[in-house]
Amino acid sequence: MNRQRLLRQWRDQLSAWLPVMMMALLALGTWWLVRSAPKPPSAETERPARHEPDYFMRDFSVRSFDPQGRMTTELRGPSGNHFPDTDTLEVKDPRMRSFDEQGQLTVGSADRGVSNADGSEVQLYGNARVVREAVTRSGGGVVPRAEFRGEYLHVFVDEDRVSSDKPVELIRGNDRFTGDRFEYDNKTGVARLDGRVRGLLIP
Repeated sequence: MNRQRLLRQWRDQLSAWLPVMMMALLALGTWWLVRSAPKPPSAETERPARHEPDYFMRDFSVRSFDPQGRMTTELRGPSGNHFPDTDTLEVKDPRMRSFDEQGQLTVGSADRGVSNADGSEVQLYGNARVVREAVTRSGGGVVPRAEFRGEYLHVFVDEDRVSSDKPVELIRGNDRFTGDRFEYDNKTGVARLDGRVRGLLIP
């Protein structure tokens, strides 16, 4: 009888303490899982984005327009790849056109081109060529045709400038100039050549 009473008391105490013991085991298991789980990589240890294209285009044309709806630039080519790490568009055999505020056309071509996100800068590599046709100013003066050739030309569309840190040939009308570095501002009509500069002026 005493034995049955002891068993009943032990069973009652076990029933009373069982929820507490289960909660303790659950808390211990949760703590162990948190401690054993791998830590998420921090921002400092994240690997930098690789220079790989996220999309490509074939036989494409990208155009920009001003607020009045007039086309300001066009860049086209047989193939192009967009790189998200630099937000640039790399184009094979690019052909570009841009119009200034007076509507004067500038065309460019190369073996390879790289444009920034909004098309305001285009870098031309390999057999690069930029041409501005002759134009008559409002005052009656004629600005002769200008052509720039080199292995690298950097076209600033919005600023109406062309520059290069590599040798360039400038053909203006019948005159020819070469230099190691070059910058041309169409708004002022001034071309600057640095380094070994040579020129041929035709009377």
